[in-house]
Amino acid sequence: MRSRRLVACFVVLAALLLLPARAHAITNPQIPGLQVALRAHGFYRGPIDGIAGPMTASGVRRFQRKAGLAVDGVAGPLTRAELGRLGRPLFGRRFLLTRGSVGWDVSVLEFLLRSKGFSTGRVDGRFTRRTARAVRRYQRARHLLVDGIAGPQTIRAFGVRAISHRPAAPVGGTRRSVRGALGFWARHYRIHPPLVKALAWMESGFQRHVRSPAGAWGVMQVTPGTWSYVEMFIIGRRVPRTMDGNVRVGVAYLHELLLEFHFHERKALAAYYQGAWSVRTIGLYPETRAFVADVVALKRRFA
Repeated sequence: MRSRRLVACFVVLAALLLLPARAHAITNPQIPGLQVALRAHGFYRGPIDGIAGPMTASGVRRFQRKAGLAVDGVAGPLTRAELGRLGRPLFGRRFLLTRGSVGWDVSVLEFLLRSKGFSTGRVDGRFTRRTARAVRRYQRARHLLVDGIAGPQTIRAFGVRAISHRPAAPVGGTRRSVRGALGFWARHYRIHPPLVKALAWMESGFQRHVRSPAGAWGVMQVTPGTWSYVEMFIIGRRVPRTMDGNVRVGVAYLHELLLEFHFHERKALAAYYQGAWSVRTIGLYPETRAFVADVVALKRRFA
């Protein structure tokens, strides 16, 4: 078992110093809705790519400043209300999307269709005749009822889980040690603590300030894109850039991945390392398989 720990240490060093930058950028089905809404108001000029990166986060902050809102970079209910028709509802909230529908969820639908090869033209949050044609082609290809309407069955066929905005649960106390933070947030999100500790050890060796070439930092090696996504769509408020905040964001994201992959532990770990969208569309890279195997082995050591 001691040799296994030494191997794990070398893998940590390799991941941080030798290997190419990992695919930690988040592609999430809700993000295109935010990007389209910001673009309509002139606060986003980047691609509609579903990545909650610096351009998207900056656009949110600039829009909040212009709208006289609290500038926290979180696209919460007040910010989305100020964005108007394109700022709501979140994907999955409406039962049916049909011709004439306008909104955040339509932008997400257009993005998903385009990502599957069924172009709707411009991704702009407006369900047009061209959108209906793309929906029918998608339904036909997936052997669904072909009606050009995006209902529950069609939305489920994309293989994504609609993520809603949730306010943070009140959490008291301050955790000063890495192990204390890992145990606390594992219990808070109802994840087996040895799994969280094994993942953190593989990511950073429990080091608070380590930073990777890809910009991931801290105990859970969280990138700016992942942090923005977790703040906007999982926790729903700004999280302090502290050791405890880093652990909270990482564990909250792992919990989200466990839900998305129906608590298939190995797939969730792979998605944490490689990116959920990449895992679903490409499969696991050899590097990812090795990472997952090491985390699972370390989990037994922390049990």
